[in-house]
Amino acid sequence: MDHKPLPVGVDDFEKLVTRGYYYIDKTWFMKELLDKKGDVNLFTRPRRFGKTLNMSMLQYFFEDMHTDDGEKKDNAYLFEQMKIMEAGEDYLAHMGRYPVINLTLKDAKQPDFELAYAAIRRQIANEYYRHRYILQAEGLSEKKEEYLNIMRRKADRDSYNQSIQFLSQCLEAYYGKKRSY
Repeated sequence: MDHKPLPVGVDDFEKLVTRGYYYIDKTWFMKELLDKKGDVNLFTRPRRFGKTLNMSMLQYFFEDMHTDDGEKKDNAYLFEQMKIMEAGEDYLAHMGRYPVINLTLKDAKQPDFELAYAAIRRQIANEYYRHRYILQAEGLSEKKEEYLNIMRRKADRDSYNQSIQFLSQCLEAYYGKKRSY
């Protein structure tokens, strides 16, 4: 009998699938999410209940991901044996189509404000780094310096206060689509 390892501490969906961890398929959740058509969705669960893993699954499904070289990355292989593949073309048409901003506050639990703030800045900088391919767009040339300052964690506090909105605006300019959040 073949035993798959339990994904204790694994919160990255790609790693979970490609390394053969035991997984209870929760991909039908994406169909339910699309059916509800909510402007905002709040996911509450107790600690250690898979929130980060579920957010990672959503990201790998919906995001228009790019490699480090800026090439489009196809993540459909991650969902080949999953329930969502039975949902039909109306649902699968959403796969890999959207920019996704994914922030986790797991590391922000710190003993003081400055350490928590530094952890959040690091998370934001990582998201900017993940989306650095958008810097190639012509319409972002006047925003490039601010983008790079945030990505390199050299921006001022006010820039970080507005950084998610700014990243959304940059993604909107790159994709030519109105953001919804």
